[in-house]
Amino acid sequence: MATQKVPETKQEKLDLIYENLAEVINPEIIEAVLDAGRNVKVYWGTATTGRPHTGYFVPAVKIAQLLHAGCEVTVLLADIHGFLDNLKAPIELVERRADYYQWTIRAMLEAVGVDTTLLTFVKGSSYQKSPDYIMDVYRLCSVTSEHDAKKAGAEVVKQSTNAPLSGLLYPILQILDEEHLGVDVQFGGVDQRKLFTAAKEWLPKLGYRQRAHIMNPMIPGLHGGKMSSSEEDSKIDLLDTADVIAKKIRKAEAAPRVVEGNGILAFIEYVLLPASGIKTGTRTFVVERTRDGLEPLVYADIKAIHADYQSDVLTPQLLKPAVATAIADLTAHLRDSFAASPEWQEIAALAYPAPKKKEKKVKDKGSFYPVRPKPAAAEADAPAAPEAPKEA
Repeated sequence: MATQKVPETKQEKLDLIYENLAEVINPEIIEAVLDAGRNVKVYWGTATTGRPHTGYFVPAVKIAQLLHAGCEVTVLLADIHGFLDNLKAPIELVERRADYYQWTIRAMLEAVGVDTTLLTFVKGSSYQKSPDYIMDVYRLCSVTSEHDAKKAGAEVVKQSTNAPLSGLLYPILQILDEEHLGVDVQFGGVDQRKLFTAAKEWLPKLGYRQRAHIMNPMIPGLHGGKMSSSEEDSKIDLLDTADVIAKKIRKAEAAPRVVEGNGILAFIEYVLLPASGIKTGTRTFVVERTRDGLEPLVYADIKAIHADYQSDVLTPQLLKPAVATAIADLTAHLRDSFAASPEWQEIAALAYPAPKKKEKKVKDKGSFYPVRPKPAAAEADAPAAPEAPKEA
């Protein structure tokens, strides 16, 4: 099977690194690394909390592009971050989930067909408890105000009244990760922009150099809002069957002729088209029209898809089955790998145990139910029972 051509020139690498990004901060740092003739070192962190869903393919495809461009990518399995974020899960579960994330993310990249030789997984707890790291936490805390820490984490840490102090530590740890992982670039969603701009200001206060930051846009979920692990109807699990995927896509919001805020079209743009380009060497999205006796619609870029959707040549009734099929094909490797791996299955059971069923309380109806004896006073007032006839 053909794969996408490996970039060779500086510009080819930059084009692939920057593709589909919402913003780049300090791009000169990336260019300087390439000019020096070495691989760009990038890290992407994910708090190991909720079960990964198809929305994770958005950063996974960008990671695949970074790997294809010759970048050395570190995936930080941020177990301590997951614990600090308003205590979403106990530390024991978060650590189990870090293992599940590693299996899942590697399988996602394999599904895209990218070489993972330059990929490294690191658990946050493997170095975030070291004396050097903890001392840097103290140092950064001493030069950072409560207001600035709240502002930096506003979009990524759950906000609440009288929130735990751990929420203020979350952005401090994430910024220090850039230095302690020894990277040139941090990659994340555009929702982390405030944290990334804080990193530019805070790291030099400790004598550390600035890093570049590259940001993916936040794409809408199936029902218009953010795709979330905690909202069952807004996401497609990576291990969902083809039938379940088709059912969820059928229920997705996709107003005819409306491109803005359309989660189905966004998934094609940021996942399906670039993934097919890496895997096959040709960007292709196919919409079958056999029911109407027509030739399939074959697309190579999102602009053509948008144009046909706005003109109603491509309707939601045609689009949804095509997207469901493409997602089922993309996730087939994950389902097959999970089914073939008892180890992965065991990790999943430990990381996401089935919720305990609530025991039904049995109502205490008394020891004498259904007949309760009359009180002694009532027995005294009751008429005497007639005597039984005496036997002769």
